[in-house]
Amino acid sequence: MAIIVNLDVMLAKRKMKLNDLSIAVGISVPNLSVLKTGKAKAVRFSTLEAICRVLDCQPGDILEFRKDLNSETDDKISADGEN
Repeated sequence: MAIIVNLDVMLAKRKMKLNDLSIAVGISVPNLSVLKTGKAKAVRFSTLEAICRVLDCQPGDILEFRKDLNSETDDKISADGEN
Protein backbone atom coordinates (compact mmCIF):
# COMPACT_ATOMS: atom_id res chain seq x y z
CA MET A 1 0.00 0.00 0.00
CA ALA A 2 1.12 3.52 -0.62
CA ILE A 3 0.10 7.03 0.23
CA ILE A 4 0.38 9.24 -2.83
CA VAL A 5 0.90 12.97 -2.32
CA ASN A 6 -0.82 15.09 -4.97
CA LEU A 7 0.42 18.44 -3.69
CA ASP A 8 1.93 19.29 -7.07
CA VAL A 9 -1.45 18.68 -8.73
CA MET A 10 -3.22 21.03 -6.32
CA LEU A 11 -0.52 23.67 -6.73
CA ALA A 12 -0.95 23.51 -10.50
CA LYS A 13 -4.76 23.74 -10.21
CA ARG A 14 -4.39 26.84 -8.03
CA LYS A 15 -1.61 28.24 -10.25
CA MET A 16 0.60 28.57 -7.19
CA LYS A 17 4.31 27.93 -6.79
CA LEU A 18 5.82 25.98 -3.91
CA ASN A 19 7.56 29.16 -2.72
CA ASP A 20 4.20 30.97 -2.53
CA LEU A 21 2.69 28.11 -0.52
CA SER A 22 5.72 28.14 1.76
CA ILE A 23 5.22 31.81 2.57
CA ALA A 24 1.46 31.43 3.02
CA VAL A 25 1.67 28.48 5.44
CA GLY A 26 4.95 29.37 7.15
CA ILE A 27 6.75 26.14 6.26
CA SER A 28 10.13 26.08 4.57
CA VAL A 29 10.40 25.20 0.89
CA PRO A 30 12.69 22.21 1.65
CA ASN A 31 10.13 20.78 4.10
CA LEU A 32 7.28 21.25 1.63
CA SER A 33 9.43 19.68 -1.06
CA VAL A 34 9.91 16.57 1.10
CA LEU A 35 6.14 16.34 1.45
CA LYS A 36 5.51 17.03 -2.24
CA THR A 37 7.86 14.27 -3.37
CA GLY A 38 6.26 11.75 -1.02
CA LYS A 39 9.39 11.30 1.08
CA ALA A 40 7.81 12.57 4.31
CA LYS A 41 7.24 9.90 6.97
CA ALA A 42 4.49 11.89 8.68
CA VAL A 43 2.44 15.06 8.34
CA ARG A 44 1.10 17.05 11.27
CA PHE A 45 -2.60 17.79 11.16
CA SER A 46 -1.79 21.47 11.72
CA THR A 47 0.41 21.43 8.60
CA LEU A 48 -2.24 19.63 6.56
CA GLU A 49 -4.87 22.07 7.81
CA ALA A 50 -2.76 25.09 6.84
CA ILE A 51 -2.08 23.69 3.36
CA CYS A 52 -5.77 22.89 2.82
CA ARG A 53 -6.78 26.35 4.01
CA VAL A 54 -4.41 28.10 1.59
CA LEU A 55 -5.21 25.80 -1.36
CA ASP A 56 -8.94 25.78 -0.53
CA CYS A 57 -9.13 22.00 -0.71
CA GLN A 58 -9.79 18.88 1.35
CA PRO A 59 -7.07 16.53 2.72
CA GLY A 60 -8.25 13.91 0.23
CA ASP A 61 -7.37 16.28 -2.60
CA ILE A 62 -3.74 16.17 -1.44
CA LEU A 63 -3.38 12.63 -0.06
CA GLU A 64 -4.47 9.46 -1.83
CA PHE A 65 -4.30 5.82 -0.73
CA ARG A 66 -3.40 3.19 -3.31
CA LYS A 67 -3.31 -0.47 -2.46
CA ASP A 68 -0.20 -2.22 -3.73
CA LEU A 69 -1.40 -5.49 -5.21
CA ASN A 70 2.03 -7.07 -4.74
CA SER A 71 2.36 -6.24 -1.06
CA GLU A 72 3.06 -9.23 1.18
CA THR A 73 1.89 -7.23 4.20
CA ASP A 74 -1.53 -6.64 2.65
CA ASP A 75 -1.82 -10.33 1.74
CA LYS A 76 -0.91 -11.40 5.27
CA ILE A 77 -3.44 -9.02 6.83
CA SER A 78 -6.16 -10.28 4.50
CA ALA A 79 -5.31 -13.94 5.15
CA ASP A 80 -5.20 -13.49 8.93
CA GLY A 81 -8.39 -11.44 8.93
CA GLU A 82 -6.76 -8.85 11.17
CA ASN A 83 -6.86 -5.11 10.66
